[in-house]
Amino acid sequence: MENKTKSFARLLTIMDELREQCPWDQKQTFDSLRYLTIEEMYELSDAILEKDMDEIKKELGDVLLHIVFYSRIASETNNFDITDVINDICEKLIHRHPHIYGDVKVADEKEVKRNWERLKLKEGRKSVLEGVPKSLPAIVKAFRIQEKVRGIGFDWDNKNQVWEKVLEEIEELKFEIEKGDNDRIESEFGDVLFALTNYSRFINVNPEDALERTNKRFIKRFQIMEKLIEKENLKLDDMNLEQMDVYWNDAKQICSNHNN
Repeated sequence: MENKTKSFARLLTIMDELREQCPWDQKQTFDSLRYLTIEEMYELSDAILEKDMDEIKKELGDVLLHIVFYSRIASETNNFDITDVINDICEKLIHRHPHIYGDVKVADEKEVKRNWERLKLKEGRKSVLEGVPKSLPAIVKAFRIQEKVRGIGFDWDNKNQVWEKVLEEIEELKFEIEKGDNDRIESEFGDVLFALTNYSRFINVNPEDALERTNKRFIKRFQIMEKLIEKENLKLDDMNLEQMDVYWNDAKQICSNHNN
């Protein structure tokens, strides 16, 4: 514990020095840091998907720096400081874990989540969905919405029911595609994505992670395909899909041999 305290105190001291002496750090505001913080979170997400522990450690440090930076800026206007930030989260964690810090009994993690959502409503939130950030990417938002409502019991009983809903939404999409109404097609396509996201929870798959891994896999295979074609002194622009597909399959095989 002593080493942890010293290392954190060191970071706070460095942050104070940078804010007082570095021209770049002196100019930063909440608004100027915001997009950098978003970038850092995506970099952390990438590192987690790659299971690169060294990179995860580095990106966690960057995120921690931003937390300390925001707190230092707020302290200059007497709004709050890092002590307030830490104390607030400590109080929240204690209050929302009555099964640890109180006499509430829970059977499993589902009851923990249900109690968590009920406590937030008691704290003054008017809606279970009030805490879902508006700027979340759509698939992440859908997943969080579904998790939130599950917390108060608004959910399907089993994955078979959800899969039937997926198939139902696909049929409705097909129907609208045949009619050719673009607004209705978009609406039904959204319903399909929402239903698939819902199904992902029941098969223990995070849809955002799954799609991002697919993105990374596609990029890697496509870039291998490009190299294979280049070795043959060919150009993508001069090839048809059937010709490219031969090299695509070769790229898939190469990735498969490397477990990718």
